[in-house]
Amino acid sequence: MTELENSKNSDGWTSLYFIGMFEIAGLLVLGFFAQWLAWRIKVPAILPLIIVGLVFGPISSLFTPTGEKLIDGDRIFQGERLFDVVSISVGLILFEGGLTLKFKEVKSLATVVRNMIFYGSVVTLIGGALAVHNIMGFSYQIAFLFGALIIVTGPTVIGPILRNVKPNDKISTILKWEGILIDPVGALIAILIYEFIVSGKPNEYFTLFALKTFATTVVAGVFVGGLFAWFLYKILTNKLLPYYLRNTVVLGIVIMAFALADILHAESGLLAVTILGMILANLKIEGLKEILSFKADVVLILISFLFVMLSSRMDMADLEKLMNWESLLLFLVIVLVLRPLVVFLSAIKSELNLREKIFISFICPRGIVAAGVASIFTVKMVDLAGQAGLSPKIVEDAQMLLPLTFMTIVGTVIIQGLLAKQVANALGVTRKKPNGILFLGAGETARTIAKYLKGKGIPVMLGDTAKSNVNECRTSWLPVYEGSLFSDEGLEEMDFSKFGKLFAMTSNTDINVLGNRIIGKEIGDGNVYRLASKRELEITNLENPKNLLFHGKYDFISLTQAFRRRTKIQEVGVNTQEDLEKILEEKSDSIIPLLIVHEKNAFPVTEDLVEIKEGSTLAFLPRV
Repeated sequence: MTELENSKNSDGWTSLYFIGMFEIAGLLVLGFFAQWLAWRIKVPAILPLIIVGLVFGPISSLFTPTGEKLIDGDRIFQGERLFDVVSISVGLILFEGGLTLKFKEVKSLATVVRNMIFYGSVVTLIGGALAVHNIMGFSYQIAFLFGALIIVTGPTVIGPILRNVKPNDKISTILKWEGILIDPVGALIAILIYEFIVSGKPNEYFTLFALKTFATTVVAGVFVGGLFAWFLYKILTNKLLPYYLRNTVVLGIVIMAFALADILHAESGLLAVTILGMILANLKIEGLKEILSFKADVVLILISFLFVMLSSRMDMADLEKLMNWESLLLFLVIVLVLRPLVVFLSAIKSELNLREKIFISFICPRGIVAAGVASIFTVKMVDLAGQAGLSPKIVEDAQMLLPLTFMTIVGTVIIQGLLAKQVANALGVTRKKPNGILFLGAGETARTIAKYLKGKGIPVMLGDTAKSNVNECRTSWLPVYEGSLFSDEGLEEMDFSKFGKLFAMTSNTDINVLGNRIIGKEIGDGNVYRLASKRELEITNLENPKNLLFHGKYDFISLTQAFRRRTKIQEVGVNTQEDLEKILEEKSDSIIPLLIVHEKNAFPVTEDLVEIKEGSTLAFLPRV
């Protein structure tokens, strides 16, 4: 009889079952609350998640009558169950990260990324081990295990930081690729060291053991990842699944790939799902963006759940051991010595300048992979202490792995999450606001306006499904995309670091509205504009949207007719808001106001007029 069966009451319920269900629900609610709080106070979500877990975990034990935690991850998931839940969750997180890795992004920076993986692993492993051994007095076995744990960065933390800071493309690409690719590498190294510790293998056999294990893990991970990528590609491209089942079936197949890889060779699942995601990301698969969106939602739930659960597992005694100068010194060595050393070694003979190297050195937050793997090893080493013949010193040090790892996570997230934007601005490495303009529709009106903007040095890109319009663009030497700009393929092709506005100018209002909605998610709802519809012009008592092009007084037909009569765009200088309003009032019947141009930026004339800078130009079309 199990403990659960023995504790059943007359109604078939158990206090243990009730507590478990309550704590699982509490973990989810607290995780979502922490996510909301992070959004509200504009900090990386990982910080509130860990704090909430500590408050309702170890800190709550100070205030309960029995000294028990309000929420304790060890009461919900014990032993191997905890290992399985954390492993699969981390695997899904890495798969979602792999789906964002495009080979074309990293072509020019592949050497730097490769070096970051190599030097990041070697320098952090050895440097972290020596630091924790000499500063904290850890045994060499656990010191090297800690060094392996802090190899991994935090892709779930780096993503929000990059979105908030918006550094230039080189920095974003390097940090994103490093954050995802180094996670399975770091986890694999940590597993090798863990196996060495608990196996009791003599030192002279460790090199052969490590090489054999590493090679087998890589082969198993690459084989399973590639096999399942091919399988999913065939299913998705041949449309063998109904739309409503596609996301859930993909989720199940990813979990199956993870499990199969682990069966073939222990701990190769993380590599397999990362490879699987990377391959799918670089194949043309219809609906991949929706799959990525679904996986992002799943990852959000997993992260919210895991961080609260893992941080609740710690005890106050462990936290108190970190309240000393040794812990602070160890943290400073990791952040101020090891990370810059990795970056500057990796960037030798690269195109990165000094300011970019300094900023990349500043950004290296740890995340869920480090926390998850540390939790797994802590549980396993304590449970196997007697069986593996581990010394009391090793077991004692192993119990400090999780608190030390969380200290590193919290410290890096607080400093880098809160200060990254200020550091980027001070170094001047933020991405310049894109001044290019996308045109949804490449009709003659759009082409005429695009030619004018191109002549002003403003990047333009037109998109159309009509072959005749595409050919006219190519004849006029205008950049053009043949297809729908807001399709999955179109969104992947567009460089949104260059194009910051959309002019939807097709003859179909529904397409214009849909294009604004979809592309608005990429460049911001305030940067998408469209032509007015015939209905909006005819019904004057309706309040029209503020983002209608050309003062909201022309639909596709009327604008096309006007441009066929006059194709020459003219200009007049405007220095103030009053200048513009006066021109629009006095010449409302004789001109069609098109754009406000200032230096190499252009804004459409809408009902919600932009702020006019001195030296601006109003571009307009004279009316016959």
